[in-house]
Amino acid sequence: MTALKAIDKTTINIEKIRADFPILSRKVNGKPLIYFDNGATAQKPQQVIDRIDHYYSYENANIHRGVHTLSRDITIGYENARAAIQKHLNAANPCEIIFTKGTTDAINLVASSFSKRFISKGDEIIVSVMEHHSNILPWQQVCEEKEAVLKVIPINDAGELVLDEYNKLLNEKTKIIAIAHVSNTLGTINPIKEIISAAHARNIPVLVDGAQAVPHLKVDVQELDCDFYCFSGHKVFGPTGIGVLYGKEKWLNQIPPYQVGGGTIKTVSFEKTEYADIPLKFEAGTPDIAGTLGLATAIDYINEIGLDAITTYEHELLVYATEKLQKLQGVKILGTAKEKAGVLSFIVEGIHPFDIGTILDQMGIAVRTGHHCTQPLVAYYRVPGTVRVSFAFYNTFEEINVFIKGLEKAIIMLK
Repeated sequence: MTALKAIDKTTINIEKIRADFPILSRKVNGKPLIYFDNGATAQKPQQVIDRIDHYYSYENANIHRGVHTLSRDITIGYENARAAIQKHLNAANPCEIIFTKGTTDAINLVASSFSKRFISKGDEIIVSVMEHHSNILPWQQVCEEKEAVLKVIPINDAGELVLDEYNKLLNEKTKIIAIAHVSNTLGTINPIKEIISAAHARNIPVLVDGAQAVPHLKVDVQELDCDFYCFSGHKVFGPTGIGVLYGKEKWLNQIPPYQVGGGTIKTVSFEKTEYADIPLKFEAGTPDIAGTLGLATAIDYINEIGLDAITTYEHELLVYATEKLQKLQGVKILGTAKEKAGVLSFIVEGIHPFDIGTILDQMGIAVRTGHHCTQPLVAYYRVPGTVRVSFAFYNTFEEINVFIKGLEKAIIMLK
């Protein structure tokens, strides 16, 4: 990786941005918080916090049910949030946006509903070595229930998918491919468009796990031509417990509801129930209304900064931190793909990642340690786990300097 030209301060105002995030002003163990665990969850700007507070303080009512003013108004607000997500992903229609509890819930929805209609004994489902457990376990469960077969795309030592091997896996038995847009452990940005194109040449649909992509990259689902795409609100600076599933209208109309109940129906009798059209057919019960409003506010927030500026700035942070880490003796970075998002996973020779994370925490530095819900990927590298540093646009070069000094101290203490 080569360093980019320093970004224009008028493009991304780091001081103003940091002031929007209250938690960044707190201290941990007497030290200013340095938050490098954005891959697990991102912090929330005051604008998101205020939007949720305003809903509960002045707008609280249920949606799609009432004729009174509060219900009508918040139904409009909820559907406006759906339209905002549609625009952000460039989906063709708001009905292609389903609100879920998060990426995990969205993948489970597709795995369950798609398999009921389209998976039979002997069929094959393709995932990759680098998938998060949330994009492995639902498909494993489908394979057990349907007596189908799970196939796995291998990677090379740089942490890149071996596309020649992927193409060999495609055949008439392949019914769906489920693939991460960005690896949460390695930061690898996968060639999603190429993967989808190869699948569609055989009429195979593709689900993309975008949990690590949407906070950092521009995502255009029509340009990608993916069949399903999902992400979580809490990783995109929004609330926990809310997420999004995009699905092409043709697929959402074909697959049955995942959960059923209030809000999913047109008519109910003891003899027969007629389900609602999409998207309501997939949104059973009272949804996370406050979370939906908070998520739309978070999307507005990152669009105000600009995803091009965010991507460029975070790449500068990645390049800077990579160069610093490479100079430390005994440190090995796992995942050196040519295309990477702002994630660095590394090991230190002779030291367990947990011990490093514990000492860094005493210095106020939050990193992730362990297998990062990617045990098959960690097993490929034959390590017990890694230390993971994951960046967001509110992080700074000075924080990286403090982290490097803290890591050097930790290594000396633990050797």
